[in-house]
Amino acid sequence: MSRKFFGTDGVRGRVGEFPITPEFAMKLGWAAGRVLSQHGTRKVLIGKDTRISGYLLETALEAGLIAAGIDVRLLGPMPTPAVSYLTRTFRAEAGIVISASHNPYYDNGIKFFSADGSKLDDEIELAIEAELEQPMVCESSERLGKAQRIEDASGRYIEFCKSHLPNHMSLNGLKIVLDCANGATYHIAPNVFRELGAEVHTIACSPNGLNINEKCGATHTDSLQQAVVDLAADLGIAYDGDGDRVMMVDHTGRQIDGDEIIYMIARSTKQRGRLHGGVVGTLMSNMGLELALAELEIPFVRSKVGDRYVMELLQEKGWRIGGENSGHVLNLDHTGTGDGIIASLQVLAAMHDTGLKLADLAQGMTKMPQVLVNVKFEKGSAPLENLHVKQVIAQVEAELHGQGRVLIRKSGTEPLIRVMVEGKVQSEVQEYAEKIAAAVKLAS
Repeated sequence: MSRKFFGTDGVRGRVGEFPITPEFAMKLGWAAGRVLSQHGTRKVLIGKDTRISGYLLETALEAGLIAAGIDVRLLGPMPTPAVSYLTRTFRAEAGIVISASHNPYYDNGIKFFSADGSKLDDEIELAIEAELEQPMVCESSERLGKAQRIEDASGRYIEFCKSHLPNHMSLNGLKIVLDCANGATYHIAPNVFRELGAEVHTIACSPNGLNINEKCGATHTDSLQQAVVDLAADLGIAYDGDGDRVMMVDHTGRQIDGDEIIYMIARSTKQRGRLHGGVVGTLMSNMGLELALAELEIPFVRSKVGDRYVMELLQEKGWRIGGENSGHVLNLDHTGTGDGIIASLQVLAAMHDTGLKLADLAQGMTKMPQVLVNVKFEKGSAPLENLHVKQVIAQVEAELHGQGRVLIRKSGTEPLIRVMVEGKVQSEVQEYAEKIAAAVKLAS
């Protein structure tokens, strides 16, 4: 059965347009409450990022959950992985995050974690969708839920993050620039790194509700790259709006992406004799990652794009490390979801163990030229079914002569078709990607 409202990462869209409306949010809270109230603690946590619409959606969700007899615990601005962690520690029935991740401020979304801090099972999502079809009925007064704010949530999560740097290690003498995307890590990450001993400089750490991800964060690292060079910092770290993605910058100002971070963590884990199995990437993972892991005799497999699919394949194989080139990095030895702060601490631990700078630690993996072009398409159109588009794709694949890849897919979070071409020569790859994108645009 296909989902009507839930995408690859919850419900997402433009604020004020269905389904991201106060009416739907309240109904969603009620429906989720009805499903979740059938067993367990009847307690749900709600966290959010810093976009201004968070107030609206938080209040609506709260009302719906309370109407279904669920007790609500409000966390305020909190990274997505923090909500996952706190859901477990508070023994809550579920955690809800109000966030559109790396999207602009005018978008928002609602996603759920189960009691163990993982993404909801398909069966529960489908049960919630089925409940949404029913008329909303409020519980009697004596069965209504209550709301309470958890005042020490940020402190709890800061200590959790710090615990993932071994006690014998310190960040003393390390100069770090942090870009928090004016998002949910703004009051978390600087404290984590300062309390571990680093000299911390921050950019994009002043959210106003409208500036989240605005030319900053993991999706726009230009300012961070410049800041690292200008301040003669050892490295830079950029998170996205909800803190589950990370990008890094070495002392020369070069961006280190998710594939390279995964490589460094996997290699370090193997060197310490703690690697269980292999690594899971996605269809978008650079071939350079696959080849570099092969050199280390580390198995590598690809999942569909989306951290939930990476997680599913990790669980299926019993492996621990995986992620996406966008900066979602999973290491199940540390936490049960993608966590930008935890992933960056693992890289810093590898630097400490080896005595190498970030730039040197990333050596060993050479990325193949890869070009990604995003093409907007109208809802209801099917450009990938167009004959001309299919012909252009086939032509490009033939011209690559087996020395590269073409991947065309619809985004699970935005009305975009992502055209990716990978090969040996940058100029050719760029030309091929633009050629396919032009055909897709014409058919949209």
